[in-house]
Amino acid sequence: SVLSRYENQITILSDYLEEFPETDEPVWILGRQHHLNTDKSKLLLDISARLWFTYRRKFSPIGGTGPSSDAGWGCMLRCGQMMLAQALICRHLGRDWQWEKHKKQPEEYHRILRCFLDRKDCCYSIHQMAQMGVGEGKSIGEWFGPNTVAQVLKKLALFDEWNSLAVYVSMDNTVVIEDIKKMCWSPAQGSGVAHSSAHLHRSALGRNKNTAGLCTGWKPLLLIIPLRLGINHINPVYIDAFKECFKMPQSLGALGGKPNNAYYFIGFLGNELIYLDPHTTQSFVDSEENGTVDDESFHCQQAPHRMKIMNLDPSVALGFFCKEECDFDNWCSLVQKEILKQQSLRMFELVQKHPPHWPPFIPPTKPEVTTTGAELIESTDKLFELEEEFEILSV
Repeated sequence: SVLSRYENQITILSDYLEEFPETDEPVWILGRQHHLNTDKSKLLLDISARLWFTYRRKFSPIGGTGPSSDAGWGCMLRCGQMMLAQALICRHLGRDWQWEKHKKQPEEYHRILRCFLDRKDCCYSIHQMAQMGVGEGKSIGEWFGPNTVAQVLKKLALFDEWNSLAVYVSMDNTVVIEDIKKMCWSPAQGSGVAHSSAHLHRSALGRNKNTAGLCTGWKPLLLIIPLRLGINHINPVYIDAFKECFKMPQSLGALGGKPNNAYYFIGFLGNELIYLDPHTTQSFVDSEENGTVDDESFHCQQAPHRMKIMNLDPSVALGFFCKEECDFDNWCSLVQKEILKQQSLRMFELVQKHPPHWPPFIPPTKPEVTTTGAELIESTDKLFELEEEFEILSV
């Protein structure tokens, strides 16, 4: 509690220091350009519309006996939530959607918020992310890096049937166009995995209901590119390309910050990055009986923080959202034009074909049992099947 009070005091103090300067330079926020001299209020509205996830306290203990607050360790998880939430807003409400205090919001907005509430049954809660991190070698309460949180989001998205995202996390600084298109055009998840008859029945019903969407359409793409932009400090050669990413209409910003201190970067002004800071501890908020969420604490209504880009830790992860295939094709063209052709030392590679020396690319599918242990065996028939499989393996 002492740590939380200290962090809150630092946040309040720094807010007074973070007013935007008088300048003619444009401000870029997630693919949108703003001018301080003419539309500063519009800029601040754009920033406050982003979902802001911070440390929380007094939620149910993670895993039943674990921590009931993520203060001091959950900042990168919260930044990952913010990036994913921005993708979901673009998917359901559009990039130009705005939030206003006390204004009635569409049901999709509250449904997005409910995905991130600090409850074990919410698909992107701190509980789910922390427990899924165990499979990535991270103990509950241990700090995540950008790549780890990307891998966790990739796994959790397999269980999110409502949003039906295809999450691609690049390997070795390389984005493979062929693999992404294969994943985004793949059939509905679960078709190639053994499930109980009840689950197959539910899946079949879902496929019939969404024939025009899940089975035959392009699955909206969340593209995350983990990068190392230097050894101990960011290499200045990458700065222009890094800033260029925030200008792209597909931009979801970047995860990064300083060692053990994560921020969600949403734009830049000159050589300063603009970010949302999760290092404020607020009380747990649950949904109301009607399904709405008291959302005021999920929007930062103060001037955002800024930091010099050269102070950025070189370990980062870029995020992009492509709702349709044409959005992805446009992103590929922008990368070729604005990043790859301009740089002698490339920030990342974009290739058409799957590298032959890599293992074959197989689109991820929902596993039968999650690493969280949350899935229950629903019938004794399934239990007998598992026992028979175990006996065969033992022999």
